[in-house]
Amino acid sequence: MTMMNNPEVIHVEIDVQQKRPKGENACGDVFQSDLSREEGRTILVMSDGIGHGIKASVLATLTATMAVKYTRFHTKPEVAARIIMNALPKSSDGKENYATFTIIEIEPDRTVRIINYDNPRVMIARNGKSYYPKETELNVRGEENLGKVLRVREFTAIKEDRLIFVSDGITQSGLGSHQFPIGWGYERMEEFALSQINRMADISATKLAKKIINQAAINDNFSMKDDATCGVIYFREPRKFMLITGPPFYKIKDFDFVGRIKNFPGKKIICGGTTAEIIARELGLEVKIEHYRKDANTLPPAAKMQGFELISEGILTLRKVEEILESYDSDTRLGDSPAEEIVKLLLQHDVIDIIVGTRINWAHQDPEQPIELELRKYVVKRIVLILRNKFFKKVMMEYI
Repeated sequence: MTMMNNPEVIHVEIDVQQKRPKGENACGDVFQSDLSREEGRTILVMSDGIGHGIKASVLATLTATMAVKYTRFHTKPEVAARIIMNALPKSSDGKENYATFTIIEIEPDRTVRIINYDNPRVMIARNGKSYYPKETELNVRGEENLGKVLRVREFTAIKEDRLIFVSDGITQSGLGSHQFPIGWGYERMEEFALSQINRMADISATKLAKKIINQAAINDNFSMKDDATCGVIYFREPRKFMLITGPPFYKIKDFDFVGRIKNFPGKKIICGGTTAEIIARELGLEVKIEHYRKDANTLPPAAKMQGFELISEGILTLRKVEEILESYDSDTRLGDSPAEEIVKLLLQHDVIDIIVGTRINWAHQDPEQPIELELRKYVVKRIVLILRNKFFKKVMMEYI
């Protein structure tokens, strides 16, 4: 997500890592998000259901879903919290079921609002130290919620700020061990995060979240005792990237098309042999085939050209890119096939321009081929949706 409302353009990189106890099929921590295109507002919710497994997952999912919904409608937090708590089912013995939650709202002007109920405090790192904006308390509405308090903080984020939100599976990791008899604790987690940031000033949200959750796993001797979630939000300079697939509909446009690509201030790749040939011809460059990088799934080999990170085959490779992005999670390990290299580049960048040429490739008009081969637009639209909704990328797509 990239914020353009201010003179200073800042990208908001977000990543969430989770681990569950051994033997559990469902994670009792749930993370949900909502990106409002109209308001330019981002809503992030993490909920931790009581207990483990399916029951905890159901409670957390119900809580997170309602929290996102009421936050989207600007419902007062103390009112929304009452509705959520009243909606959670009671257990058969009459005891109250509940799920903790953390709501983080990010406005287009970089105003950040944090609402926390019973989760560890969200850590804010600024200039290599912890930053503590003023905190206010809101009592949850209703007599049945007497004593239940929401903790609210609001501040304006600046470039290089990081927010780190965790469930208690992180802060309580190592509980009962010789090293951490009462658990790792918030303060040690905070010190660990700051040491990573100070050692690697540009550490990504993904890498920092992985380091924190991996340390929690080490504390638990690689056998988590509780569901663990770590999310990182990183406000930083955006990284720009361009993906070009397909030549322009009108051949007369080839010169303007190539000029725009040549002047793009970021990394670039080309998906499609015909497209690469046009660009090479207009720029007076040579396309060099890399036979040793032939895809294991018999896709044509990648190629290289000066000024471009990669040149691949078109529609088949894009279809594979879509599949990888769709199923991508924290356990995915990417190889060096053309499709996997493209996925790596897409995930490493924030502002992505995709140029889709609409000239028909007659080689793909064989009725025996899957219909997707004729529908480059469809495949690219799917990739754009996944990049926006799953990976919080700012993606611009243009047909030429």
